[in-house]
Amino acid sequence: MKYNRIVLTGASGALGSRLRKDVAKYCNILRVSSLDSLGEAAPNEELFECNLSDKDAVKELTRDADLILHFGGVSTESTFDNILNGNIIGFYNVYEAARQNGVKRIIWPSSVHAVGFYDRLDLLETDCPVRPDSLYGVSKVFGEGLAQYYWDKFKLESVSIRIGSCFPEPTNWRMMTTWQSYADLLRLIERCLIVPRVGHTIVWGISNNDQAIWDNRKAGHLGYKPQDNSEVYRDKILQTTDYPEHDFPGLVLQGGHFATDGHFEDKV
Repeated sequence: MKYNRIVLTGASGALGSRLRKDVAKYCNILRVSSLDSLGEAAPNEELFECNLSDKDAVKELTRDADLILHFGGVSTESTFDNILNGNIIGFYNVYEAARQNGVKRIIWPSSVHAVGFYDRLDLLETDCPVRPDSLYGVSKVFGEGLAQYYWDKFKLESVSIRIGSCFPEPTNWRMMTTWQSYADLLRLIERCLIVPRVGHTIVWGISNNDQAIWDNRKAGHLGYKPQDNSEVYRDKILQTTDYPEHDFPGLVLQGGHFATDGHFEDKV
């Protein structure tokens, strides 16, 4: 399936900059946005500088779009004001602009931090109760709730990808469980682009790890088949990191240090 115009927010971010190269083939026009420099436009690109907290700018950004890959916003724990502007007000602006402009589907990264207070050994399905581990995690819970609302009320489809740890390779023992390769993230997004109907689907962003504790059966209609496995990095991690005890702070809970660290506002 090829779209006429896809909007990619956060196109200069860690994941957005990679997606910018790889999703262009799925559309005639890729409109990319960021507050940071976007460099030169590729032949089928439109560049758009946009602050997501500016609802009028977001409405213009999403005009004439068929689908939005919303990878903008705050990508880690921060102050409440930063989270509010980037991940709550900005997130709402994207959805409301999409509704007003007739956009059919939004694909966006939720996070393990929406459920980060579960024990590291708990096996979770996609419909488990949320247990956010941080202000950042709370914003992802808000996003999942808003996505469900816009599907139920307006039939605006969404895929909320609960990304674990999307990096070139896992670098610690927690990531042996939560890791998703970039190639597998792209495979998942490709499925989200081409599946005819998704409603509002929550799916775990995870590779085919031996130690996986997340169950994607209830998102099986996406047809996501991850191919990479963190196990190939086990020996490399063993060479640099001792295997920790179960009560090691970064491993006790699925959200890692996001869950075990204190309240972020107390540090500023």
